[in-house]
Amino acid sequence: MLPGSWRVALDPDARRRDDGHVLLGGAPFRVLRFNDRAARVVERLLGGEPLGDDPDAQALARRLLDAGLVQPLPGPGPRPPGDVTVVVPFCGPAAELAATLAALGPTGPSIVVDDASPDADAVAAAAQRFGARLVRHEANRGPAAARNTGWRQAATDVVAFVDGGCLPDPGWLDALLPHLDDPAVAAVAPRITSVASPTLPEALAAYEQARPSLDRGARPAAVAPRGRVPFVPTATLVARRADLEEVGGFDEGLRFGEDVDLVWRLVAARRTVRYEPEATVRHVSRATTRAWLRQRFDYGASAAPLARRHDDAVRPLGTAARVAAAWALAAGGGVVPGVVCAGATTVALARKLPPLPDRGREALRLSLQGHAYGGLAIVDALRRPWWPLLALAALGSRRGRRLAALVVVVPPAVEWARERPPLAPLRWIGLRLIDDVAYGSGVWAGCWRGRSARALRPVLVRDRRPTLPAAAS
Repeated sequence: MLPGSWRVALDPDARRRDDGHVLLGGAPFRVLRFNDRAARVVERLLGGEPLGDDPDAQALARRLLDAGLVQPLPGPGPRPPGDVTVVVPFCGPAAELAATLAALGPTGPSIVVDDASPDADAVAAAAQRFGARLVRHEANRGPAAARNTGWRQAATDVVAFVDGGCLPDPGWLDALLPHLDDPAVAAVAPRITSVASPTLPEALAAYEQARPSLDRGARPAAVAPRGRVPFVPTATLVARRADLEEVGGFDEGLRFGEDVDLVWRLVAARRTVRYEPEATVRHVSRATTRAWLRQRFDYGASAAPLARRHDDAVRPLGTAARVAAAWALAAGGGVVPGVVCAGATTVALARKLPPLPDRGREALRLSLQGHAYGGLAIVDALRRPWWPLLALAALGSRRGRRLAALVVVVPPAVEWARERPPLAPLRWIGLRLIDDVAYGSGVWAGCWRGRSARALRPVLVRDRRPTLPAAAS
């Protein structure tokens, strides 16, 4: 049962139609139709009324939350600090650890797991200064093992993982812990922004702060593969100890991507993982250009082992087959056939939608949105994991060169115009290209090491009816 003091808000991507009897949205997209009684309950909930103990409101709120059509608004009331153990997995200079411990603020017990830092005495002194319990690995075993050591030593029901180099902002736990009052929630993550290392070159520092690799955006969401927020990093993550035990904790066979793997295993176990950007944590970037590039490469290299464990969730492209066909025809010079294909998709979608006012207009809107998102996904795949194929196309024909120029220049140029980062446009475009190529090269290297191309293959899904059974109270 959800807390009675909670409220819910309509997700920004969701829409109400037919006098509140229909809700459209979610990820994956769906349509919910309500009878009169249920529509009145939904009207009250979306008007800001607390859930209370009304079974109709409770059942509908759960249904809408699970569908991604609403977002929770937890009530106030932070837990006592002693209810949470903070685990800091660490391997590095003691000054970095001290900065993290100082930023934690009032918390309960804290455990530092020193994963064979070079200066063990300095790390021990920093932990002691801030009252943290120290556990040391004599040999480096990786972040997954360090986190497992930490949470298994914890005596509280809730564990907060905070990596060394992370600087939580004041009130970070107050924004995260209320989500755990929902018994379906196993973990909740804050927004991770970036603080550029003072030793990073100026242009790269500006790029890193404008486009942090760990930032999942400004909108809350339930985390799900192929969803709006497909994963969250465990640079900072609050989780129930019981759920960690249930899924076996972090996979110590993964040196990178172990955080994504854990989150997806929790979701596969029918537990909810939430992203809450009201809580923010700053993450200090890599100190040198080489280390920064290596980080991007390693992120890409994690795709192959993740694909072995989670298959379609890691594919570089997942879109409807008809959408992919329309873009393929257009890219090949057949603009008219591409438009015809897109039009056929719109007609088919109109037939599949339930009865709605202006059903044709709604189908056109959804079709345009689906083709736009599909096109962006194709461009993203060409820029990152498929960049060698794009390079070969550019070498092979004039049309390939035009396509490559569009793919390389237009998306970051639009991004620059929208975000206005403190960099010249050409420098931004160049750094974005370097970022994408480093990641994509890591994907290819991981596939080579794992002797599998699964992380490079697209998934083309057949169109499905975008409806669920009618929700009723």
